[in-house]
Amino acid sequence: MGATIHPSRREFLRTGALVTGGLVIAFAAPGAGRLVFAEPARSRSPFAPNAFLRVGSDDTVTVLLSHSEMGQGIWTALPMLIAEELDADWSRIRVEHAPAAQVYGHTAFGIQMTGGSSSTWSEFDRYRQAGALARALLVQAAAQRFGVAAADCRTENGAVIAGAKRARYGELAEAAAALPAPKTVPLKDPKDWKLIGKPTRRLDTPEKITGRATFGIDVQFDGLLTAVVLRGPVFGAKVKSFDAARAKAVPGVRAVVEVPTGVAVLADHFWAAKLGRDALTVEWEMGSGASLDSDALREEFHRLAGTRGSSAGRAGNTGTALGAAAKTLEAAYYVPYLAHAMMEPPNCTVRLGADKCEIWSGTQFQTLDQQLAAKITGLKPEQVEVHTTFLGGGFGRRANPTSDFVTEAVHVAKASGQPVKVIWTREDDMHGGYYRPSYVHRARVGLGSDGMPVAWEHTIAGQSIAVGTPFEAMIVQKGIDNTSVEGVADSPYLKEIPNHRVELHSPKTPISVLWWRSVGHSHNGFVMESLIDEAADAAGVDPLAYRRKLLAKHPRHLGVLNLAADKAGWGTPLPAGRARGVAVHESFGSFVSQVAEVSADRGRIRVHRVTCAIDCGIAVNPLMIAAQMESGIAFGLGAALYSALHLKEGRVQESNFHDYRVLRLDEMPVVEVHIVPSREKSGGVGEPGVPPIAPAVANAVFTLTGQRLRELPLQLAKTGVARA
Repeated sequence: MGATIHPSRREFLRTGALVTGGLVIAFAAPGAGRLVFAEPARSRSPFAPNAFLRVGSDDTVTVLLSHSEMGQGIWTALPMLIAEELDADWSRIRVEHAPAAQVYGHTAFGIQMTGGSSSTWSEFDRYRQAGALARALLVQAAAQRFGVAAADCRTENGAVIAGAKRARYGELAEAAAALPAPKTVPLKDPKDWKLIGKPTRRLDTPEKITGRATFGIDVQFDGLLTAVVLRGPVFGAKVKSFDAARAKAVPGVRAVVEVPTGVAVLADHFWAAKLGRDALTVEWEMGSGASLDSDALREEFHRLAGTRGSSAGRAGNTGTALGAAAKTLEAAYYVPYLAHAMMEPPNCTVRLGADKCEIWSGTQFQTLDQQLAAKITGLKPEQVEVHTTFLGGGFGRRANPTSDFVTEAVHVAKASGQPVKVIWTREDDMHGGYYRPSYVHRARVGLGSDGMPVAWEHTIAGQSIAVGTPFEAMIVQKGIDNTSVEGVADSPYLKEIPNHRVELHSPKTPISVLWWRSVGHSHNGFVMESLIDEAADAAGVDPLAYRRKLLAKHPRHLGVLNLAADKAGWGTPLPAGRARGVAVHESFGSFVSQVAEVSADRGRIRVHRVTCAIDCGIAVNPLMIAAQMESGIAFGLGAALYSALHLKEGRVQESNFHDYRVLRLDEMPVVEVHIVPSREKSGGVGEPGVPPIAPAVANAVFTLTGQRLRELPLQLAKTGVARA
């Protein structure tokens, strides 16, 4: 392995630019350091046949990501699509986040964004076509150079070959750039894939393990000030008046300005800004948010769930069927408000000039950031440059309808007239909202004489994440926020029950809520898979066998269910004091089943092993898929066992990881991931690992202790003991 070289800017301009050629633009190339400038080189421009890649004269292939890398692995998966069709030399692949531009709009949603576990499937064709187009032009350029027909040329590992003649892509780039692009290009037959479907190591790992990767919070340049904002103590609070005298006396504090979200303190560094904020005196207009209480909201949601709501789906006559049922189950489930709790709290850097606004941020919503910043500054959207950095986690928090942490930073820069990096503390983020909503589910399930469901009534009560946002028209149909009922209204179980009814209440509160990793599936998967286990127990049937019968007409559900159960050794003996639970759920186009092996000791639930099977269609990078299943299980276990937000008198009680618990390193179970071979359309993998884990654990706990836990986070009653 060669030595890693980190040239200075001056040394790079003296030597590197002459070798590379073209316009050198900021990018992160593993093993090559981070270049944070753009300079015109003295040689020809790189070959850029489309917006998604360019080939340099040094044989590098730079892939531009239209989506944001936040740990999910698209920094590697999307380049694999281009490299496959291009027959590129994988060692020469370089990656950078694309600028904010319409050409990078999501193929399904139209705006440039990352979310919904959609990056790979949405780009599967577009990125392959980009690679195929570049390959076709390079082949044509080589054919002209060799004096042969293009059909006589083949490509391999970054070169075009015709008989004994061979030319590297870098040698052909200039000639290829002068050729007209064909209107259509053929794509490889899957049987010829050499990279897609192969476990491939992450391209961003070297940057991240060495600390060279730039996240939003790392952005720094001369003259940049750091700001923290004192925001209202309750949702909806507004500044009535403030006294900044003590804050301005803190060494290093440079300015104090009022912005729509509160009062910002700008300083030479973070600690001075924080101390300055601590010294502020602010009088607040509290508003209705001061009376919020999560216990009271829970009671209200429970009351609503006991009344008729808006119809999200129905068939047959549930009243008659329930009346005739051999046995009826009634159950209420509850899930709390949850924070996204990314490792890197929100932050944004803004430099505002007379005719340009530059934004540096780990964002999931480039288009919306650009549009809202333009509105605030009075500039045109094209005058707003968004530089996407690596994201230290997102889970949906960095994609909200107000672009809150971005627009706030733009307001601070505008009010102060200074380039500024606004940083949220962990406590700011925990108190700042955009939570996964709290929900109450109430269900009545009627079982026939054979123990199988004949009727199902299900009512859900909880806030809509879409009402009042720009996404309402797309997400809310006939009064139903589809994200609130996904995984219930379209459940494969309900499709097999002749009489069913799903209804929804969407009460409004001042609490800002948002999609959270796996969105509605995060709670609906828990409830549905727990209820199916309850039905199986009432019928006296093994829960795996019960699901197999209900899912007989759903082969992809059944496939992952059987695979996970088989690999987990379902039905085989376990060590004393342990039990297994199973769950299966479809979300974001992927099917996931998990079997959890748990124990319970002195009221503590311990998860020892999770066996996971996933059918995500075409598996572009199995290594990343396995990693995302592990990640989703860890994320979901934190919520299943510990995480919850509570409000008293409008104030969120939790503040940091000491009282808002997530899964800790010594609590991580052994996880085994099995991927179903498939040629179906790719589904998502960033989120589908989350929904099955809570019910799998809860179902195992029931088998172990006899306690049916219907609330998250799961807590055993003090009287609970393991069953023989």
